Amino acid sequence: MKTKDTGELREKKGINLQKLLAPLALVIVYAFFALFGRNFFSYTTLVNILDSSYYIGFIAIGVTFVIITGGIDLSCGTVMMAATIIGGTAYKTWGWPMWLSLILILVVSTAFGLFNGIMVSRLKLPPFIATLGTMMISLGTGSIVSNVRSATFPARGASDSWFKGIFKFIAPNNASYPTGALVLFGTAFIAYIILTRTKMGRYIFAVGSNKEAARLSGVDVAKWEMMAYVISGFLAGVGGIAFAAVYTTVMPAQGQGFELYAIAGAVIGGTSLSGGAGSVLGTLIGVYIMSVLRAGLPSMDLQSQYQTFFTGVVVLGAVMLDIYRTKKSTEVRILSASDRYREEMMLRLSQLKAEEAGAQEDKKEAIRTRIESMRTEMQKEYQRLRREEREQRAELRKQEKEFEKT
Repeated sequence: MKTKDTGELREKKGINLQKLLAPLALVIVYAFFALFGRNFFSYTTLVNILDSSYYIGFIAIGVTFVIITGGIDLSCGTVMMAATIIGGTAYKTWGWPMWLSLILILVVSTAFGLFNGIMVSRLKLPPFIATLGTMMISLGTGSIVSNVRSATFPARGASDSWFKGIFKFIAPNNASYPTGALVLFGTAFIAYIILTRTKMGRYIFAVGSNKEAARLSGVDVAKWEMMAYVISGFLAGVGGIAFAAVYTTVMPAQGQGFELYAIAGAVIGGTSLSGGAGSVLGTLIGVYIMSVLRAGLPSMDLQSQYQTFFTGVVVLGAVMLDIYRTKKSTEVRILSASDRYREEMMLRLSQLKAEEAGAQEDKKEAIRTRIESMRTEMQKEYQRLRREEREQRAELRKQEKEFEKT
């Protein structure tokens, strides 16, 4: 029982440390640019950071579902832009009403997500190949439907520009408020509930952890794997609406590279590329790290090629961090006698602290005294055990050298 409890305590510490890495990195990156960037620490820059994070944030949340299943979606960026340009063409060229054009964006992107899900879950294509093909198909589809013309959504203030106010509210005094952040946070909260409180979320994690074990447990692996890609496609459509609301003009064959920002944001936030682990909140923080980088590097007077370079470095760093996390979580650690003693004592101390929190006032002082006594005892005993282990290792090295001489 003690071994199990100490193992859970060690695992909990590792998880808590990983959860702190992404927020800490965001604070450090923002503080760095605020100190050394030109005119970076301003309300206007903050609004620009939030504006540029909407569409990446939506597709990153969607791709988080896919990556948790152990897959990948390389088409989310181009699907987002293809659906948006088709919706814009429907409004501008075909004369559709705005509300119907926005629904068309969601329908087109969801259809691409369903197409990805069928190819991966039913036809058993590798996710990399399947979504790479969908990337090219969506690029071509958007250009064909729009006749290689850009799609322009109505400018703010026009009769059909009501949807722009959802993502940015302009007050009568021309002050702008990034209300889209509330939409993104709301979407992230819904995604969090789905992943942590519903059958779909549990099965998606199960599929990513061990697909064969999930199948043998009675989970419809193909169904839930397909649903992850459908969610990714739907959120790509939401991201497309956000892009149209912020930037108005959509160019044909646009969107390549957006998927890299989304995947990097998810991985930076703790989603494992090997599947079975991920967090929507972490993904959101990872997206903001990427957005801060895109806004902060120009404030350092770095040209676009340097921005691309440093973004690539961050992506590689995120992947290496994921590999390190996966390696640490799977490696078998042999504890020495001193380590086992220390972890058992730490567990007992944590239990005493919990007991102190729920105890009556007249008993708390006695528990505190006991805690201090245990800490002193632990420190002395731990140092003694460590000293004995060092002496044993030194004796072993001495015997090995004597054996080599003979």
